[in-house]
Amino acid sequence: MTSIAPALSRIGRFYITRELGRGTVGCVYLGHDPVIGRDLAIKTFNPRLTPAEKSRYEQQFLNEARAAGCLSHPHIATIYDASVENGATYIAMEYLQGRELSRMLDNGHRFKPEETASIGWKIADALDHAHRHDVVHRDIKPANIFMVKDELPKLVDFGIARAPKRSGGAEGETPADHWPHTIFQNNKLFGTPAYMSPEQAAGKPAGPPTDIYSLGAVMYEMLVGQKPFQSGSVDKLLNEIALRAPAPPHEVDPNIPMALSQIVMKAMSKRPEKRYQTAEAMALDLKRFLLRERRAMRRMKLEMVALERRHPRKLNFARSPLFWGGCLALAAATMLTFRMLR
Repeated sequence: MTSIAPALSRIGRFYITRELGRGTVGCVYLGHDPVIGRDLAIKTFNPRLTPAEKSRYEQQFLNEARAAGCLSHPHIATIYDASVENGATYIAMEYLQGRELSRMLDNGHRFKPEETASIGWKIADALDHAHRHDVVHRDIKPANIFMVKDELPKLVDFGIARAPKRSGGAEGETPADHWPHTIFQNNKLFGTPAYMSPEQAAGKPAGPPTDIYSLGAVMYEMLVGQKPFQSGSVDKLLNEIALRAPAPPHEVDPNIPMALSQIVMKAMSKRPEKRYQTAEAMALDLKRFLLRERRAMRRMKLEMVALERRHPRKLNFARSPLFWGGCLALAAATMLTFRMLR
C-alpha cells in the first residue's frame, strides 16, 4: 500500500503514522498508542468535510463505536476507544492487514465451496454473537468483510447498525435507533442495495433475519461469481429483491454441492420466517456441511490407499521399470521403422 502523508500528526493520545485510506465521509490512519505500545487504526472524518457535514455524520460515528464496542469476537474487528476531543471525533480500532472481500471478488477470485462455507460459518458465528448483544449490523456486504488471512474474515463497519439503547430512556435514543423502520434517512439510502433483504427493500423493520439474508447474498456471489440480483436502476433492483427469487447456485454452476446451495437459498428466503431463525442455526448447518465434506475427502483418500495396496500394479504402473522399458522399446521401434521407410 502506498504511504500517504497524514493531514495531522496526533488525535487524542494517539500518534498518527500514515493514512491508510479514505472514503466520502471517513478517513482511516495507522496510529500508535504510546501508553500500551501497539499500532491501531484510527477512523475519523475526511478532512474535506465541512463542519456542517461533520455534525451530520457525527452520530453515525458514535453509533458505530457504541454498536461494535460492546462486542468481543474473533471475527469482529475490535473497538478500543472512541471520543470527541478538540472538535475531532474518532474511533480507535484493531489494525487489520489484508484486503476486503469485495476486492477479491472484483479481481475475479472464485471461492471453492469449502472456502465459501468456512468463511460464511465464521461470519454467521460473529452475527450470532452480535445478535445476542442486541446489535443488528444491517449492512453485511463484501466490502464490510475484511480478509486478514485465507478463510480468516473480520466483520467491520457497524456505522448503520441497530445498537442497544443507552441508559436514559428516550434521551438516550439516536436517529440510528429508528433506522430499522426505513432504508432512507434524509433522502439517503442506508445499506447497499445489492445485498439488502426484501424487508429492507420494502422499507420494513430490519432485525436479525436481515443480516442472515445479506450473508446468504454474499455467499451466493462468492459461489457463482455474480450478485444474486443486478440492475442499473436502484428502484428496479429493490423491486427484484422484494419479489423475485434468484436461480439456486447449484443450477448456475453444477459443481456447487446442492447441500451448500440449499443453505444459501434458505438464508435468502423472501419471507423472514422461512429463513434461519438465528445466525447460530445457519452457522451450525455450514459447520455440518464442512464436516461432511471433510469426512468424504478422508474416506476417498483411505479408499485410494486401500485400492493401491490391493492392486499396486494397476495404480503404480507408471513407476514400474517395465513400463518405462516398454516405452523405450516402442520409441526405438518407431524410429527404426521411420528410417527404413525413408
